[in-house]
Amino acid sequence: MQKKRIGLLGGSFDPVHIGHLIMANEAYQSLGLDEVRFMPNGAPPHKSLSGQATIMQRVEMVELAIANIPYFKMEYAEVHRKNKAYTYDTIMEIKENEPGHEWFFIIGGDMMDTLASWYRINDLKKHVQFIGFHRPGITPADDTDVRVIEGPSIHLSSTFIRDRIKSGQNCKFLLPSSVEAYISKEGLYES
Repeated sequence: MQKKRIGLLGGSFDPVHIGHLIMANEAYQSLGLDEVRFMPNGAPPHKSLSGQATIMQRVEMVELAIANIPYFKMEYAEVHRKNKAYTYDTIMEIKENEPGHEWFFIIGGDMMDTLASWYRINDLKKHVQFIGFHRPGITPADDTDVRVIEGPSIHLSSTFIRDRIKSGQNCKFLLPSSVEAYISKEGLYES
């Protein structure tokens, strides 16, 4: 088996938006990755979900968002977990199923500040290279184990998207059109 350089972008994707896609694309290009996998989590340990989209709806939105990008793939390792999905456990499972590849874990600037509190973070750093992106207004803690990539600065969050939809505003240019249509069809985030 040929060794691949694979990026993982975990998240709740509640919903997935263009900021996620730009971050994944910047990592793909900057690091010369073979692919980037979007990994929706069912029960994230560091974050509360909105409760307005099911895990399968979040998965479907990601599938729609990456459908026409050949180097973007899905990683379903955390989708069906009932309990909190710790990244360390997921990475160990993925590496056992697909040995011999080089793994990169892509995180936003906001996550860089909390990295030290992640479950078994020092062990995890032995198995993945963390790739961080600065987010405007956030100064990441010094961490020599995180490779920081410069890219377009986009201050966009899923919370912002949900708030816009709730207030009746459109999300043109903030969401892939397929995801915006899906949210409208499913009536997500309207209340």
